[in-house]
Amino acid sequence: MFKKILIANRGEIACRVIRTCRRLGIATVAVYSEADARAQHVRLADEAYAIGGPRPAESYLRGDAIIEVAKRSGAEAIHPGYGFLSENAAFARAIKAAGLSFIGPAPESMEQMGSKAGAKALMIAHGVPTVPGYHGENQDTEFLQEQAQTTGFPLMIKATSGGGGKGMRIVRSADEFVAALQSAQREAQSSFGDQRVILERYVEHPRHIEFQVFGDSHGNVIHLNERECSAQRRYQKVLEETPSPFLNTQRRQAMGEAAVAAARAVNYLGAGTIEFIVAQDGSFFFMEMNTRLQVEHPVTELTLGLDLVEWQLRIAAGEVLPLQQTQIHARGHAIELRLYAEDPEQNFLPGSGKLEQLRLPAPSANVRIDSGVIEGDTVSIFYDPMITKLIVWDTTRELALTRLREALAESEIVGPKSNIEFLEKLVRHPVVVEGRIDTGYLDRHLDEFVSQAQTPHTDILFAAATAALLHEEASSVARAATGSDPHSPWQRADAWRIGHAGKRVVAFLWRGERIEITAHGSVGNYALDCAEHHCDVRAALLQNGWLSAAFNGIARRLRCVVSAQRVMVHDSASRYVLQHVGAFAYVASAQKVGDRITAPMPGRIVLVKVAPGDAVDEGQELLVMEAMKMEITLRAPRAASIETVQAQPGEFVEADSVLIKLVKP
Repeated sequence: MFKKILIANRGEIACRVIRTCRRLGIATVAVYSEADARAQHVRLADEAYAIGGPRPAESYLRGDAIIEVAKRSGAEAIHPGYGFLSENAAFARAIKAAGLSFIGPAPESMEQMGSKAGAKALMIAHGVPTVPGYHGENQDTEFLQEQAQTTGFPLMIKATSGGGGKGMRIVRSADEFVAALQSAQREAQSSFGDQRVILERYVEHPRHIEFQVFGDSHGNVIHLNERECSAQRRYQKVLEETPSPFLNTQRRQAMGEAAVAAARAVNYLGAGTIEFIVAQDGSFFFMEMNTRLQVEHPVTELTLGLDLVEWQLRIAAGEVLPLQQTQIHARGHAIELRLYAEDPEQNFLPGSGKLEQLRLPAPSANVRIDSGVIEGDTVSIFYDPMITKLIVWDTTRELALTRLREALAESEIVGPKSNIEFLEKLVRHPVVVEGRIDTGYLDRHLDEFVSQAQTPHTDILFAAATAALLHEEASSVARAATGSDPHSPWQRADAWRIGHAGKRVVAFLWRGERIEITAHGSVGNYALDCAEHHCDVRAALLQNGWLSAAFNGIARRLRCVVSAQRVMVHDSASRYVLQHVGAFAYVASAQKVGDRITAPMPGRIVLVKVAPGDAVDEGQELLVMEAMKMEITLRAPRAASIETVQAQPGEFVEADSVLIKLVKP
């Protein structure tokens, strides 16, 4: 076994690898960019070395710098994690040339499977089912148009290299093909440095089921069962689980055998994933192989009781696979979700910023937290905005879903906007509960999962007001304890004044709407009024994230997180976050459609589609920018004329930079 390894990655996966290495007594070396100098993987590793600027091309994609650090630090091997250089055959080959071990497959296997086109041809030769389409080298636009007609519509354009939904487009008619092709090529070039694509017939309403495979240097290859990944948005996996609710014993056996055959076709070594498209009738087709560990690998670990990173290390060190196929026995059901800094109500726009508060459920036999950040850390604009992975396990799927809902309810993020509410709706939706979701469902029915701007019920408002009052009183007591007269009535928070009974006004903002609740009383006993509704609150107590009280004689217990600025109330089905504002300090802002198109976040301008003097219609595309590994299209908010264009292709712009100015047509 290795004594010291370098981890050529950052964030959650780097921390994940470090944990296994610590358990095995292996020293770890981290690398970091300027933006990650205080990151958790840097703090957790035994040694850490700076390798360049904040952008991936300046640091985590610099294979030469990473190998130099490995040699300088005395590391014997390099673990690539996932993303960045993890599927780069040239990097793996350079590691071996430097006399180091690569904790992953042979470069030749990566090259064979790293090209979707080459992999498809190889699978066809080895009898693995594939989707009809074109996967050749000719990338001429007119030729690809002809191949699209031959393949038939709808079809999928897919980047030959890479994954993660980048460089992928569904095309439903010939008229859409060229524009979709050019967009996919740009995104593929930006993400993977390779603009080549393949064409595939698009299977309507498919499921996405993948098999974890492992091979060793002694000729053994096995699979570790499946993971269902059908809950997706724009080809990005949102929820993964094992076992699949769709597979029966016969389907599982057939797909497992095909996965092993696919891995054997390239003499596979280490951890890999064979991904299949599965039609509603149960027929399945090879989609691609990921020649690395997957972000969703923990669900496999929880159901099998294994550490897949340990398996990677042992196999890279030349050991035999720890188990044979007949020894693989799953137990229970596991599900994974990921909390992201993103805004579902703004088309899942990635976010960044300091994590002012990060509350997560306590790890247990049923709940696992894999994260690369802690409270107080900053989500960077330069990398994937994932905050944490939330994985649950229980004996049945129904119980696992219940665990997952409870874990989400215990989670709270203050700082950048997050996708928690979206995920809570997802795990309660009938299509997920009943195991019926397909890969396109979220995109077709996104409105069912994104919050609607409805004012919370008065029960929620009264609970929020109660929590705010208790928090205010506790803060007042704390301040009084440090004052000159802690028993002075002037230090009390119950609106006591000479000559009249106290009345307090609790004011909240909910999506720009001001809501006022008047309150009489103190110390957990209140008379509350909101518009025409009244509530008597008795014996209210706020403790350890829970609010308990009798509301109009009915005892209730709700999750509640309170600060001076906000109140979060969770009624076991939904969460409500209300901004706490001063009773007399609110001025409404007028709604208007601006005359400036600004950058929603830092990024690079890819394409400018208008010029000064052009007339544009509402919704017309104005420019395309790239941020956080995705393309963002900015459109005209109304019919207008272009006054000025202040951005050029290739230019890097900061958030809120003015890109285009509009005038009335």
